[in-house]
Amino acid sequence: ILASVSASSVTKHRCVQLSVNPSRGLMDEKFVILVQNAPPGSELTVHALHQCDDGHGWDAFAHYISDATGRVNVSEDCSLGGTYSGIEPMGLLWSLRPVPGSKPGLRLRKKNVQEPMLVTVSVYEGHRKEGFADLVPLASALVERWYMAPGVRRIPVTEGGLTATLFLPPGLGPFPAVLDLWGGGGQLVEYRAALLASQGLAALAIDYLTAKIIKETGKMTTFKYFETAYRYLEEHPQILGSRIAMLGLSFGTSVTLRMAVYSKVMKVTVEDHHCPHPQMCVHGNVANTRITEENHVILRDLSLPITTDPLKKVDVGRLQCPLMLVVGEDDQNTAAQESANDMKEMMERAGNSHLLTVLSYPDTGHLIEPPYTPHVRASNFKPVNLNEILMILWGGQTAAHSRAQEDSWKKILLFLRVNLFGGIRPARL
Repeated sequence: ILASVSASSVTKHRCVQLSVNPSRGLMDEKFVILVQNAPPGSELTVHALHQCDDGHGWDAFAHYISDATGRVNVSEDCSLGGTYSGIEPMGLLWSLRPVPGSKPGLRLRKKNVQEPMLVTVSVYEGHRKEGFADLVPLASALVERWYMAPGVRRIPVTEGGLTATLFLPPGLGPFPAVLDLWGGGGQLVEYRAALLASQGLAALAIDYLTAKIIKETGKMTTFKYFETAYRYLEEHPQILGSRIAMLGLSFGTSVTLRMAVYSKVMKVTVEDHHCPHPQMCVHGNVANTRITEENHVILRDLSLPITTDPLKKVDVGRLQCPLMLVVGEDDQNTAAQESANDMKEMMERAGNSHLLTVLSYPDTGHLIEPPYTPHVRASNFKPVNLNEILMILWGGQTAAHSRAQEDSWKKILLFLRVNLFGGIRPARL
């Protein structure tokens, strides 16, 4: 995509150009933003604007100075300020924040993965900090960011009472698969599973806290529900039934660990967990909850100190498959680092620590998501067992958290490739 507007206020003899390459790509794919034909040494602001599925606006911006040829290359040049600074090729995505004046507590999550995330990238004269809606850009370009690659198939699943969505990569297969579990907010969250399928892995996203069967029966899901999901994958003609992984974030990690250790049906090949929480349940009480000056709720102390009662923890010493833990060291929602250390000690005592890989990231919070997902330090959250909405402090510093998301995603994909493909690199991994 290439767009240009006459920049007569800067120079009567130039036409500033802005290009984004590729203009259409996957959410975990990098792009290059290039400004050309600006006056040499001029102050410019590069701005990104996105309107999410629920209608809220998100934006990011950075200040640059064009070089002697009138160019700015966002992938190589240093931002002098804005929502990020330094050389950050993808900063205009991961530093997106609700536009000024938005209601507090927003979190950017893609709901309809069959449509792209649309981002308008623009360049403005001068180093601007606000009022972008009232300014005329020198040039603009529209960028499409997809979670579903061309040819990926999205299949709603209701067999056995499941509320789930299967994503299949292009081609006939059979494919290794991932059972994808999110956290305590419930709902059917599809965007990570769609991106995994875009990278060559079948993925089943399941709702296990607010599923239709729960609403109909009034009973929470049990082992049987997850085993039904596992059997669905195991028996699917386009899936390698002997090559199935589980991926959990937040409360989904606890579920994944319990199923991997105790289920007699699931013979999980690999588990890959974000923000580990190995205890069987949350211990503590309201007195262990802290509230910040900004009225953000900190929940990490609910699980501290880590219990020594073996009956209240998942016996990870019994694990017989590779396990990866992705830990945010500034997790303010869960005692992630302490839990990971406890799990490591348990596995060392049991003699199976050779199966464990720990990725631990400083200044990184609870919500470790796919690359370039905007970091949200705190947001509104409604646990399924409460009737009120809380402003939860997740933790993390934007730049460090974003680097952790990019690095961990690469290592997650490599981990899955090694353990599910036997070292044979699939087409899109």
